Amino acid sequence: QVQLVESGGGLVQAGGSLRLSCAASGRPFSSVAMGWFRQAPGKEREFVAAISWSGGSTYYADSVKGRFTISRDNAKNTVYLQMNSLKPEDTAVYYCASGRRISSGTYYRPLDYDYWGQGTQITVSS
Repeated sequence: QVQLVESGGGLVQAGGSLRLSCAASGRPFSSVAMGWFRQAPGKEREFVAAISWSGGSTYYADSVKGRFTISRDNAKNTVYLQMNSLKPEDTAVYYCASGRRISSGTYYRPLDYDYWGQGTQITVSS
């Protein structure tokens, strides 16, 4: 069993920055890929960013490319999402997820992730 706990959410003005953290426990963290997804009210959960087990490969949704950066610290069992130049349309609940079989062809698919955190709310005011 894997437990994922997100933190760092909150309210920020447009143009501001936030850093989300996701602490993992229960499985060797360094052996799994990690992803961030988000879900706005009335919308489906959408892919934001993912990172391979080694950190050597990263993937981003077009909507956040150049503004968000995903990283991981395997010694701390933590994955991060640095969010800059935030926009009101970034408002959503953000979830981290882990997956053992995530590849370059599946990183954007929620169903391919095994475990999920409880989510943290990000609200960007205009």
